[in-house]
Amino acid sequence: MGNTDSPGWKEVSKGGVIRDAGNAKEYETGEWRSQRPVKDDDACIHCLLCWVFCPDNSIIVEDGKVTGIDLTHCKGCGICAKECPDKIKAIKMVEEKNL
Repeated sequence: MGNTDSPGWKEVSKGGVIRDAGNAKEYETGEWRSQRPVKDDDACIHCLLCWVFCPDNSIIVEDGKVTGIDLTHCKGCGICAKECPDKIKAIKMVEEKNL
């Protein structure tokens, strides 16, 4: 158990050993993150690099376009923001407490 008096501490779902690939949808891990991706719809060019590199299958794509981010499964790793092309930067990481 953790120190419930510490700033930023909260109860989260238990982690586990994931032995099989492709099962990210079975585990809701969104409560683990301290930062979340925020997508600028006007800036996005739908290159799908965020979708390709997301380790949690959290980028929602419909008809070849990024339509959103599944925050139920996003752990806030920031890979999507890192892989977004430098001139575009349509995805930025924002601290959860600032939302």
